[in-house]
Amino acid sequence: MKAAVAALLLACAGAAHAGRSCDAQAPQALDVERAMVLAQHVAKALDDSGAQVVALARIGQDLRRHGQRYSHLGFAYREGRVWRVVHKLNHCASATASVYRQGLGEFFLDGMFEYEAGIVVLAPAVQAALRPALQDNRRLAQMHTRAYSMVAYPWSQTYQQSSQWAIETLAMAQEPAADTRERAQAWLRLQGYQPATLRLNAFTRLGARLTAANIAFDDHPNEKRFSDRIETVTVDSVFSWLQRSGFGSAPLAVR
Repeated sequence: MKAAVAALLLACAGAAHAGRSCDAQAPQALDVERAMVLAQHVAKALDDSGAQVVALARIGQDLRRHGQRYSHLGFAYREGRVWRVVHKLNHCASATASVYRQGLGEFFLDGMFEYEAGIVVLAPAVQAALRPALQDNRRLAQMHTRAYSMVAYPWSQTYQQSSQWAIETLAMAQEPAADTRERAQAWLRLQGYQPATLRLNAFTRLGARLTAANIAFDDHPNEKRFSDRIETVTVDSVFSWLQRSGFGSAPLAVR
């Protein structure tokens, strides 16, 4: 049932309000213009790369205090002369999320903190295996868990955040036996993926848990959580792993 619902969202999501703020304010004209200019620059960079599939990131939040640059990750793939982006989005800072397919313009119309995109061109074999999955709603829903936490533990299946869904979907596409989240995570461990470690003290964790529905810590091991070490999947850690493993190129920043 979960897969069917997610597939339906994938099929129906167009220029709706997926991933945007839930307030009633319309985007400012300057923000729309900057997003469209960035989308044009990214489209040119993707065309020039000769790739069919890339990992694509944006800076929607300022994460510099945590040693991170990019805040959100998806996959862009070529469909004819157009680029589509598939990514998981949290709904209005709620405790749930869904997977969406959008155009480049809408991908960058989501309250950007900084108008820069990060691109990693995936290795040819990775592209070849991943592209059919990105075009198949059923397969995109296979690794999806609706329960969302921004700091979901990488080796648990209780919650799932956006970057976590992306690499688990990549694992599923690369390894036919990785047909569950647990097996996809095992494949990622085997391939040397290392999550980021955020230093969050008890006061910060308590405040976040009490004030944000999209943050939970109960899936993290006690020995790590109570020593202020919160491990989670970040875009920067994924980009580093893709380059280190040979699954992707060095990240390219586009403005």
